[in-house]
Amino acid sequence: MTSRVPFYILISLLIIAGLGLSMYRHDVYGVPWTPDEERAVWEVEARVQFDAVGDPVEVKMATPETQEGFTLIDESTSSPPGYSVVIHNTKEGRQADWATRTAIGKQVLYYKTQLLVDDQAQYKEVPPKGETETVSLSNPQQTAATALLTQARNLSANNATFTRELIRQLQDKQNQNASVLLDSMSPQEAITNLLSLEGIHSRIVSGLTLEDGRRRQTVMPMVEVWDNNSWKLFNLTTGEEGKPSDVMIWNQQGSAMLDVVGGRNSNISFSIIAQDITPQRATEEKIKAEDLLNFSIHSLPLEEQAMFKTIMLVPIGALIVVFLRVIVGLKTSGTFMPVLIAVAFVQTQLLTGIVGFLLIVGTGLIIRSYLSKLNLLLVSRISAVIITVILIISIFTVVAFKIGLVEGLTITFFPMIILSWTIERISILWEEEGAKEVFVQGGGSLLTAILVYLAMTNPMIRHLTFNFIGVQFIILAAILMLGNYTGYRLSELRRFKPLTED
Repeated sequence: MTSRVPFYILISLLIIAGLGLSMYRHDVYGVPWTPDEERAVWEVEARVQFDAVGDPVEVKMATPETQEGFTLIDESTSSPPGYSVVIHNTKEGRQADWATRTAIGKQVLYYKTQLLVDDQAQYKEVPPKGETETVSLSNPQQTAATALLTQARNLSANNATFTRELIRQLQDKQNQNASVLLDSMSPQEAITNLLSLEGIHSRIVSGLTLEDGRRRQTVMPMVEVWDNNSWKLFNLTTGEEGKPSDVMIWNQQGSAMLDVVGGRNSNISFSIIAQDITPQRATEEKIKAEDLLNFSIHSLPLEEQAMFKTIMLVPIGALIVVFLRVIVGLKTSGTFMPVLIAVAFVQTQLLTGIVGFLLIVGTGLIIRSYLSKLNLLLVSRISAVIITVILIISIFTVVAFKIGLVEGLTITFFPMIILSWTIERISILWEEEGAKEVFVQGGGSLLTAILVYLAMTNPMIRHLTFNFIGVQFIILAAILMLGNYTGYRLSELRRFKPLTED
């Protein structure tokens, strides 16, 4: 008989390593055990990409500063070899400058900043200097602008209400004067030109909506208007005044977001992630993971961090599936299909995900029943099912969009190959075992996916799995121990019920 001692030693080592790494992260680096203990810090990474043509390259990018609701606590840059970089203040505002003597091909530059959520952030309002810029308009545009300004002037009391009324007019698609201006300029250009004609200082800024785990995010243009002694921020779509708590202004002085000399096809995108740190660490420099014991996902670029925030939840789903199958005895269609469906539920939200899952699988089964009558080979049949699933998802998405159900657009997050195999397995199960077994396994799969979804969306679990890599060792140890279980499943105990009655 094989000795179980090495197995128990392995389990013990995994648990000790997991607890040790987690306690080290907590004690030495101040990472809290619960999500309620931290001060919120947003990490935002700007990714600048362009094609160099072999000439000297100079890149200028606006960078954020301490502002209403946020205190800048750290920033860093990353670039290919051969680039110099400096972050400094200019007349146009704060910016990062990269330069190199020569470069060719695809170039990628990174700028990362940490912003502490701080209602007491100290920042200085810089008033505008000089007169407003001169605006040159054609005769039709001048006539339209005069009409818009006259109406806004009659319906406003100060610069703020005047701006809000102008935005309302520009958003009115029935307003012919607004259409004349918007035919040749963007809404932000139109509003700043109109304000300049009125002698009101304004500037176009870029607002970035902060949402944990977002990748390749873009900025939205907003306008700031000087009203006596402060800058007032306005949403160009709604006309609302004030800065929302989840919006950070990137180019606060109204300078250009990005200027590339020596390259073409330039673009900038942002990755965003929320950090959990203790108040004592909130104003210190970012922890740099330079040794093995501080092995942390935080050392990766933010775009990859956002991806791993979901990946690190998959072991939790695997643990739940193993427990339900080995200990409870719940039957599922496929071993880890419920985990992948739960990941899709995280993207689509639970109710939308359940409805989408049932619609896709139900429609797929109807089509699969017809394919079974054609006596196709397995490879051809499953390929036809995959194409069918893609068509079903496409049709449901378009229909949802047409009838105004925006939630239906997220149905594209479902794993198409897994759904195709699920439809194939359920169809074969129906033919061999009957409808009862289909409902048992299908219902078990859906129940498991819901339980995994609830675990994946739990704030405590998300916090621990992302911030403490040692948790993964503990989960692995638990799965290995469950895999060693050879007793009765809970669902099998009902067979002994007659004995208890006797």
